[in-house]
Amino acid sequence: METIHGFARTDYCGEVTSAQLGQTVGVCGFVQKQRDLGNLIFIDLRDRTGIVQLAFDDSTDRTIFDKAFTARAEYVLAVRGTVRERESKNPDLKNGDIELYVTELRVLSKAKTPPFEISDKVQVNDELRLRYRYLDLRRSELQQTILLRHRIVKAARDYYDRHRFVEIETPILIKSTPEGARDYLVPSRVNKGKFYALPQSPQMYKQLLMLAGFDRYMQIAKCFRDEDLRADRQPEFTQIDLEMSFVEEDDVMAVNEGFIKYLFKEVLDIDVPTPFARLPYREAMARYGSDKPDTRFGMELCDLSAVLKDSTFQVFSGALATGTVVGINAKGLYSELSRKKIDKLVDFVKTYRAKGLAYSRLAPDGTVASSFEKFLTEKEVADLHAALGAEPGDVLLIVADGDTATAQTALGALRCEVAGQYGLIDESAYNFLWVTEFPLFEYSEEEGRYTAMHHPFTAPFYEDVALIEQDPGRARARAYDMVLNGCELGGGSIRISDPDIQERMFEALGFTPEQAKERFGFLLEAFQYGVPPHGGMAYGLDRLVMLMLHRSSIRDVIAFPKVQNASELMSGCPAQVDKAQLDELAIATVLDEA
Repeated sequence: METIHGFARTDYCGEVTSAQLGQTVGVCGFVQKQRDLGNLIFIDLRDRTGIVQLAFDDSTDRTIFDKAFTARAEYVLAVRGTVRERESKNPDLKNGDIELYVTELRVLSKAKTPPFEISDKVQVNDELRLRYRYLDLRRSELQQTILLRHRIVKAARDYYDRHRFVEIETPILIKSTPEGARDYLVPSRVNKGKFYALPQSPQMYKQLLMLAGFDRYMQIAKCFRDEDLRADRQPEFTQIDLEMSFVEEDDVMAVNEGFIKYLFKEVLDIDVPTPFARLPYREAMARYGSDKPDTRFGMELCDLSAVLKDSTFQVFSGALATGTVVGINAKGLYSELSRKKIDKLVDFVKTYRAKGLAYSRLAPDGTVASSFEKFLTEKEVADLHAALGAEPGDVLLIVADGDTATAQTALGALRCEVAGQYGLIDESAYNFLWVTEFPLFEYSEEEGRYTAMHHPFTAPFYEDVALIEQDPGRARARAYDMVLNGCELGGGSIRISDPDIQERMFEALGFTPEQAKERFGFLLEAFQYGVPPHGGMAYGLDRLVMLMLHRSSIRDVIAFPKVQNASELMSGCPAQVDKAQLDELAIATVLDEA
């Protein structure tokens, strides 16, 4: 029970029920709406648990009745009243069968007319909602999302605590070790000309905690990346971060499958079957064209290289010289996928660097309209149809490219686009899987060197260690990503615990011994004092909440999110600072007037 200026709140609005008929209760909240019927006034009072109807009539104390008459949307009230049965029940409210007959009313705060109605049904643009985010957060849908996020965090702490993980906070001001996304830099006033960085992850610190002997660590960690925003990314985000000693991949996966099973049951009352399916990276790319495949529908990629290996059609033979030809069967979509719509799909695959899209439309009467079949032999056409399981009413979509990854990625994206457009996805499903055996390195054309696909502390497979120098592109990482419905939910790896292999990794990434020491010297030095084998992973908490609630944007599950240009519309950050502050930090800004 809370007390405000002598007023005792005994209940939350949405939790007053018919079990309390005849009782006197005290509630506080915001006015959702007021209805003046002359000798009757009704007010819907709202808090985070829901709404309760307040009732006033001409037998009510006149002072109280007059206060109720002046109450407007978003006024803050404290109310005492008797629970009674409603004459006109509201089935849309969980307590729509009762109301409070008010005997005491206090107006704690008046409110201006808000720029939009506080309602889940209101249609208002995102910019206005984010400009007045504190009002937007009063909406029930958004409040329930934030409350569910709280339950997810609590469940994470409870689960990992029961499995002997220790929650330890790691620093927010750290050393910049640029390798991946851009760091956010923080100038030091005391050490002029030097900078901290905000952590992109607690990676090195959690490895040092394993070296320190804590054995199992977890943290609800704030992380920062100065990168372009998308629907599922923010410049600052939260991870459920963990690390374990004396483990291999199966151990880390088992603990985290257990967490997901516990979490979904605890929060959504959904039973998630375990263990999750596992797909090696190369198989995921070959079957789905993605390292985070959506398995809620079929339409898997089919490699047509063997079928077309002798083709004289230049588009296919040219691609097969160095790459591949892959296809999908959009089964039964003949009537939906017209030539005009296929032309739009051609533009779509080009955004993924594919040169084009070949197609065959198989009419129900057996006729075929194709952009390429006239260039193939009858046997090649028959074999291609057989490979794709073609039947009348289907549409065959094919991408050929001299780079296998480009062909697979473009067609994998097209697969999801077609499935989304034509309702092939079971939106209620939760399909989990692991993607494993990622490449250790990926080649950066921009930098002209190999970079770590995950991070430079990821261990290679034992049998692939020699490939670090001999053939980096073929080396596999002991890395694993948990995927849910086509989104990476979390990822991790077994870490390098051999100082020699760690030094070889840095060398393969183009670091000189001096550069490696400058950036990671404290970690390399720590490795000289005994390193338990260890591994871990991290979940994107924001993305986890988004996927659990089937939201389309990560901004819908964060209390105060940033927008596309990494600014916050409500507070106006980032913003300029006083020259005196810059002088104290020995910083001068140079802006391009253009």
